[in-house]
Amino acid sequence: MRPAARVTPRLGLRENLPQFTLLVAVNALVGGMVGQERTVVPLLAEAEFGLGSYSAMLTFIVAFGLTKAVVNYFAGTLADRFGRKPVLVAGWLAAIPVPLLLMWAPTWEWVVIANVMLGLNQGLTWSLTVVMKIDLVGPHRRGLAMGLNEAAGYGAVALAAWVTGAAATEFGLRPAPFLLGVAVAALGLGLSAVVVRETAGHVAEENRTHVRRDASLDADVPAGRVFALATWREPALSSASQAGLVNNLNEGAAWGLFPVLFAAGGLSTGRIGLLIAVAPAVWAVGQLITGAVSDRIGRKWLIAAGQWTEAAGLIAVALGDGVAVWAAGSALFGAGTALAYPTLLAAVGDVAHPAWRGTAVGVYRFWRDIGFAVGAVLAGVLADAFGVATAIVVVAAVTAASGLDVAGRMYETRPPRASSGA
Repeated sequence: MRPAARVTPRLGLRENLPQFTLLVAVNALVGGMVGQERTVVPLLAEAEFGLGSYSAMLTFIVAFGLTKAVVNYFAGTLADRFGRKPVLVAGWLAAIPVPLLLMWAPTWEWVVIANVMLGLNQGLTWSLTVVMKIDLVGPHRRGLAMGLNEAAGYGAVALAAWVTGAAATEFGLRPAPFLLGVAVAALGLGLSAVVVRETAGHVAEENRTHVRRDASLDADVPAGRVFALATWREPALSSASQAGLVNNLNEGAAWGLFPVLFAAGGLSTGRIGLLIAVAPAVWAVGQLITGAVSDRIGRKWLIAAGQWTEAAGLIAVALGDGVAVWAAGSALFGAGTALAYPTLLAAVGDVAHPAWRGTAVGVYRFWRDIGFAVGAVLAGVLADAFGVATAIVVVAAVTAASGLDVAGRMYETRPPRASSGA
């Protein structure tokens, strides 16, 4: 009997819809893992561990951001070398202890350790769902792919923030809210190990037909040079890395300070959870539109406009008073992030050669998630010295300046549209 003919992978959203849809679902679970912390952990710091300093409280975000940043870089390199699926499964194994540590942590240091594990989980799993979707859809639907990916992830962040806030109101800050994380980790590991398929064959197929931009972006680029290209040498890649860092700088500041600001306004834990969910919910829904729009009109100006919109939302939250103004500011902040977040990933995918795309995405995500740590440190120091509102205003100013850098340095990366195909 002759062996079956090898089937050449086909690129495109329609051609890979079942596996693409599965990866969207997996990334929703990835978002649920980090979303379980959004409302409850900042409130735990003072209520159960007696932390009076904002800088001390935000150490959990510093630990998360630094770990996730480093793991992002190695996740991309490992995925290019050993395949996508094994790295994804390893990320879910790291998730298992996170909710257990958060439930039973006897000291704040255990919460910080849980966030090191969470950073490991997020760096591996979110990086790989991003790379695998880019692998599947090919060059002309990257924006749509990233919009769907990030919408699922941050929609789940919003839902988990609301659910855990409601659970904390009903049953207390611990352990009930973190039961959600136990279920999410188990389901994510099961789906990734049993149902998700490797996408390395799709990379090889795109590599065969890839049209390079110039010789410096050819297939034979070592990892060290990819790091240099994405950090300072290549204007679009380096501008994206800078903008990504600032994007998560403001996200880290919002994660740590928004719950404290709202609690100081006299809101209950349930109301805080609902208000915290506004930004990621708008972010998630908006990305269903903005990613696809960037495939049609381009990346650069959506990114710049997104950062300026984020800055406006942060100022509204900082200077506002009351639920209605805070909700409007949070919605504006989420809308700006929806414009920038998936579009930045699509721009990196546009420029990087398929042979080192995983590494390039890892470098971008390394710098982007360093922003969590930078934002937490900056916000904590400023809040201790000048108050929470002032800290948020300074972060808004940094975000607006980042948008100016994108406007000045980034060129349009969107590839020419194909006449047909998905």
